[in-house]
Formats: sequence, C-alpha cells, structure tokens
Amino acid sequence: MLDKNGIARRIAQELRSGYYVNLGIGIPTLVANFIPPGIEVVLQSENGLLGIGPFPAEAEVDPDLINAGKQTVTMLPGSSLFSSADSFAMIRGGHVDLTILGAMEVSENGDIANWKVPGKMVKGMGGAMDLVASARNIIVAMQHCSKDGQSKLLKTCTLPITGLRCVKKIVTDMAVLDVLPQGGFRLRERAPGVSVAQIQAATEGKLVIDGEVPEITP
Repeated sequence: MLDKNGIARRIAQELRSGYYVNLGIGIPTLVANFIPPGIEVVLQSENGLLGIGPFPAEAEVDPDLINAGKQTVTMLPGSSLFSSADSFAMIRGGHVDLTILGAMEVSENGDIANWKVPGKMVKGMGGAMDLVASARNIIVAMQHCSKDGQSKLLKTCTLPITGLRCVKKIVTDMAVLDVLPQGGFRLRERAPGVSVAQIQAATEGKLVIDGEVPEITP
C-alpha cells in the first residue's frame, strides 16, 4: 500500500499550471514536495502566506515562517505575507482552485467529516468549513481504514460533518477514487500489490468498478 509520501506524490499528479492550491494539515502538506516538473502552482496557507515552497532543510528552518499546521516552511521568489483576514477573503471569494484536505470519513455522496471526534480533544476546524464551501475542487488524502480496520469510506458519515456533497476525488493508501455525482465511489486506480477485492472489502460505501483497474504509477 502507499505510504503518506506515496499518497502525496499521487495527488501532486492532479495539479495543473496556474492553480492556486490550499494544502490542509497532515498528508496534504507533503504535496509541496512532489510538484511535477514544469507545473507552476501557487500554494496558499490560511494563516496568511501565498507562495509556499518545499519543506526546509535543517539549515534553512526559520521558526517564524510556518503554515497553518504550525510546520516550518519555505517561501518561493514572489511569495507574499498578509493577514489571516485577507487569506480567508481569498478563500471565501472563490479564488482557490483546489483544496487538498485530510479526512476522518467521507461518504459516498461526497460529504466530508474532518474536524471533530465527539468526546476527544482536537485542534478545531481551522479553515476547513470555509475551504470546502468555497474551493472549486476538493481532493481528500486519507487512510482507507481506521487503525482498528474499519472503513472510512462510508455510506453515511457518522462524525460531525464539515461539508456536504463537496469531495470530488479521494486518494488513500489503497486506491484513487472519484465521487460520482449520483453517489458512489468510482475506483480509478489501485495501489501496487492491492487487489480490487481488497479495496471492495475495505469500502463500506458503494464502490463502482468499470473494467480493468490499473495500478497507480509513480
């Protein structure tokens, strides 16, 4: 199955030149390290940074330069810093082409739950609700199953909802899936060494399989 870097590398293949992209906390931040050659995108962080570069080498770390997840980052030439209010004006104004988020659950209708587990301490929703309500496209990076082996791709989300019918694509450690407009997960690609039957067994929601399913290529 794919590790976290493998998930991020596959999602990076979805980037197109000219995109303004917001990277959520966790696996999505790794996408900055795998932007394909020749693709020019602008990475945005809701704490007020436009033009994020790859994660810094140890000698380059600046503790005052962080993303929304409080990770140290680098800035590319032409980057800009501004207030969080301006950053959310960009998001709410529909100027972010693609948002890449982590998730605890995704339903077969494209609902996402990624900000709260009842009874547990969490950091809060951050900008997630604004992002899922405003971004033109949403890709989710996540593990296919929970630590106890339960599917996280469900018929209906059981955790508090972040956004309704908003997820377009999901990349997990097992597969690449599209969320169909009429509901259901269309299996597009499978991780190397993972069978369609294994993905089917790990997916609670409706899984749609059209013909031969290729393996994910690096």
